[in-house]
Amino acid sequence: MAVPKRILSALSRHEHGENLFSSGERVLAAVSGGPDSVCLLHHLSRQAQRKNVQVIAVHIHHGLRGLEADRDANFVEKLCKKLDIPLILYYADIRALAQKEGRSIEDAARALRYRIFGIFARKLKCRKVATGHHSDDQAETLLLHLLRGKKAKGLAGIPAKRELREGSKRRSPKIFVVRPLLVLSRSDIRAYLKSFRLSFRKDSTNDSQKHTRNWIRSKVLPLLEKKNPGVRANLLAIAADVRKLAENQSA
Repeated sequence: MAVPKRILSALSRHEHGENLFSSGERVLAAVSGGPDSVCLLHHLSRQAQRKNVQVIAVHIHHGLRGLEADRDANFVEKLCKKLDIPLILYYADIRALAQKEGRSIEDAARALRYRIFGIFARKLKCRKVATGHHSDDQAETLLLHLLRGKKAKGLAGIPAKRELREGSKRRSPKIFVVRPLLVLSRSDIRAYLKSFRLSFRKDSTNDSQKHTRNWIRSKVLPLLEKKNPGVRANLLAIAADVRKLAENQSA
């Protein structure tokens, strides 16, 4: 089964339009083992030769979920060997970190991830850090920001490219977080994986309703779509409009 041309075309237009990669540079890819990150890593491995970029993967073991997390790390190791991509495995104790910093485990984990991305990107001279965020993440983020009463700039959602300041040092070359899959939906990613017969890991915590994002994904958005099937596209359009306004104001 071939990858739908519209998916490959969307990826190509997005990367070119956002100027995500430059020839000869190194890219650090965040790989959890879930469907989004597996799609990301495979896509980057295909682009490596075409765009003359070197891909290095990083997997962060958060010290949570016991054997399930160990299996995730093992899965990522095997995938990187198959794709001939160097891998960095980083082990952390998120519970201890969250307690020390007085934060939720979810917030502490996110902060640590980007801090580690910055540290290793600088150490390995990677100018870009790629993550597997997609358009459904974008829609969910916009709703999450609305619920939390974020300021107007929060309605811009997830940018395709932003400077990574976490883990960076003053006067060091700029490092950017890039999202090559931001134009794809969750279903597009599944179609990509199916076409290449790629397996992936499932994080059991994604089914937990105690996390607001999971609740939005499994309950809120499906209910909104019953009333308005185009709600996801509308949310993405709002985020795009807010980003354009912000760019025009800063120009």
